[in-house]
Amino acid sequence: MPFTKYLRATAIAAATLPALAQAEVLSEDNPTIRSFLCVGFNCADQDIAGIDDFRVKDNTIRIHFDDVSSSSSPDNDWRIMINDSASGSDEYFAIQDATRGPQIFRLSAGAPENALFMAPTGRIGLKTSMPLRELHMVDANTVTLRMDQRGGSAPVQVWDINANHNAFYVTDISNSTTPYRIEPGAPSDSFSIESNGFIGLGTNAPEELLHIRTTADKTDAFALFDAAGSGSDSAFRLRQNGVTPTTWEFRNQQDSGRLNVGIAGGNTPFKIDNAANNNLLRLGRNGRPDEVIVTGKLVVNNTEMNVPDYVFEPGYKLKTLAEVDQFIAENGHLPGVPSAADVAETGLDMTRMQLAQLEKIEELTLHSISQDKQLSAQQEEIAQLRAMVETLVEAR
Repeated sequence: MPFTKYLRATAIAAATLPALAQAEVLSEDNPTIRSFLCVGFNCADQDIAGIDDFRVKDNTIRIHFDDVSSSSSPDNDWRIMINDSASGSDEYFAIQDATRGPQIFRLSAGAPENALFMAPTGRIGLKTSMPLRELHMVDANTVTLRMDQRGGSAPVQVWDINANHNAFYVTDISNSTTPYRIEPGAPSDSFSIESNGFIGLGTNAPEELLHIRTTADKTDAFALFDAAGSGSDSAFRLRQNGVTPTTWEFRNQQDSGRLNVGIAGGNTPFKIDNAANNNLLRLGRNGRPDEVIVTGKLVVNNTEMNVPDYVFEPGYKLKTLAEVDQFIAENGHLPGVPSAADVAETGLDMTRMQLAQLEKIEELTLHSISQDKQLSAQQEEIAQLRAMVETLVEAR
């Protein structure tokens, strides 16, 4: 019926109510209803207002806001929707974009108290009427914020941000992993990323791309690379892309336990066995920074040494001392021994030097034996000559 007739009917009905419940229609042109208004097919002739000033009463409640502005002005229509009409369907309060169709806001029946609360400060509380931050979420168990990518061309990916008494953690729901976790009580600056990209562990002022710092007494600043999977080595790499691009690799090899240092994917010039003795190699010591100390056995070239016992074999051409003297006069070093110039140019081959020294020792031994034999023969000859002289003296 026309609204003015409806108001008249409402006023007539109100006239039959007790004085305290009567509605008063003050104007039919610009109607004002004082007291209580019930709208809908299921309104009773004498609906009791209770605490309500306005009531919509029907089995399918919809309030439509129909903007008839010109197309050049904002004219979107809106609708408040209460529950679905079919038996057993959803119960809710919703706001619909009536022009385009979707429900943009919806509260389901049975939602807990303060399920959505906005404080005078503009802060929003979820399950709390006292939000202390711009968004404040409360739950008796784990508080979770879900981020769900789906509905487009990209694959579905779901993340959860969780917080409880055990930890704050991020869960990759799609892959059933928890890649990020912080436990309660973690110290300040446990993890810090600066504006320059530097990462600090234990510091908020990292001085390098990765800076690990501890201030606790008797607490070492260790970094642990732990390969716990079967057949996995533990390693880290150092790479630069300068004039000579190189990637060095420090690798704890799982099948041998050795520490291998070498070029990634290339040669491994340095290895340390996991059973190596303590202090096998020391570079410098107190007051003697230029010392290199090897406490174990030194094996060079990893091959069997060719000991120069050939010096003692028949047919070996032993240079005479006169020949050696002449060679030294001409070359300034022993024959078969690297010169100072050779060492300066190519370095010192310890194996070659030790074997050359042994060769010279063995040659010197042969010269000494030869000289000893000559001395013995001379002593014998001298003794014989002395005996002959004595015989001649006695015969006079």
